[in-house]
Amino acid sequence: MATESVPEVEELSLDRLRAAHAACAEVVRETPVLSARSVSRRVGGNIILKAENLQRTGSFKVRGALNKVRGAGEVRGVVAASAGNHAQSLAYAARIQRLPCEVYMPAGAAVSKVGAVEGYGATVHLGGAIVDECLQDARRCAEERGFLFVHPFDDPDVIAGQAGVGLELVEQVPNLAAIVVPLGGGGLASGIALAVKQQRPAVRVVGVQAEQCAAYAESFRAGSPQEVTPGVTVADGIAVKRPGEITLPLIQRWVDDVVTVSEDEIGAAMVTLINRSKLVVEGAGAAGLAALLAGKVKPTAQGSTAVVLSGGNVDAGVLAAVTAHEETLEGRRMRFLTYVSDRPGGLAALLELVAGADANVIEVVHIRDGIDLHVGQTGIQLTVSVRGPEHGDRVIEAVEAAGYRTVRS
Repeated sequence: MATESVPEVEELSLDRLRAAHAACAEVVRETPVLSARSVSRRVGGNIILKAENLQRTGSFKVRGALNKVRGAGEVRGVVAASAGNHAQSLAYAARIQRLPCEVYMPAGAAVSKVGAVEGYGATVHLGGAIVDECLQDARRCAEERGFLFVHPFDDPDVIAGQAGVGLELVEQVPNLAAIVVPLGGGGLASGIALAVKQQRPAVRVVGVQAEQCAAYAESFRAGSPQEVTPGVTVADGIAVKRPGEITLPLIQRWVDDVVTVSEDEIGAAMVTLINRSKLVVEGAGAAGLAALLAGKVKPTAQGSTAVVLSGGNVDAGVLAAVTAHEETLEGRRMRFLTYVSDRPGGLAALLELVAGADANVIEVVHIRDGIDLHVGQTGIQLTVSVRGPEHGDRVIEAVEAAGYRTVRS
């Protein structure tokens, strides 16, 4: 590890963090903290939500990007590599500063995020599987064109900007006892920890990573940044395969614990936020709540546990898929195959029977190949919405009682 690049605490002093926060105040919103009563009852303790998904550009990233660009002085332009949120924030900051902006994004970046970046006036270059693979191209662009390279997390100015979330929490929550925050590269988690613990050392800060890309556990064991092989995750915003040279020591020193959550746990948290808090939060942004709901983090018995919802930029298609998956896991959506007469009225009779059992038909698919059919029959695969597992069983019983064969899938 290149220790000479690691900032001392004095470099990220409370005065510096406050100065960065004040300098960006005209653009950066002070996002609200919201009560989460249903979650509080479910997990115990007093849970509040820090809604950075309501920040300008849809995530906390605008804080760090703006602080970096604002303090850069005379530059020709700015460039970055990002899966989406940092890209949007830098493009927004560059537009305010009237600077050209080039962004390198993974080939699989969310369509909505790419569109948003371009909407702010930046030029987008797509390529590579994850952000780490885009960094080389972004650095090369910076060298060739004389642009300022803005790292998504491994930069003291960026970290100082993200610390604004922690500064606001201290002011907004007098009885703050713990903070649960998504952890990717570590800029947000380290910034929050620095801002909070330099004022209230007893406040516990826990970082949450997606199991599919959890680089910090390996790095902690090795004592230096280690790469992991990332898997597919809905939390693309924290899918960083290698911690930073700067952020890793800060996380080790200032963050109390790091835990991981599964894809199903992240999805459940996203759906809970929609259903209970009416908040649209992306997978990365919901990781902190996922840890609480899954019991990976215990809320404090006294005081408030704050959960940082770091972003809300999620494609509608992804959100729909996550919601459908969660409904299936909870038994509120089911799919089954049955057989009907391939004559007029055959399907209508089946649908009337399902409606009579108080189930709502979501999708109907005719299947004529790959299954055992009698002459004059067609396979019908129904996806239906039900009130729960017991209601689903009653729907199947009603269909079978009417003489239909069924196979659940």
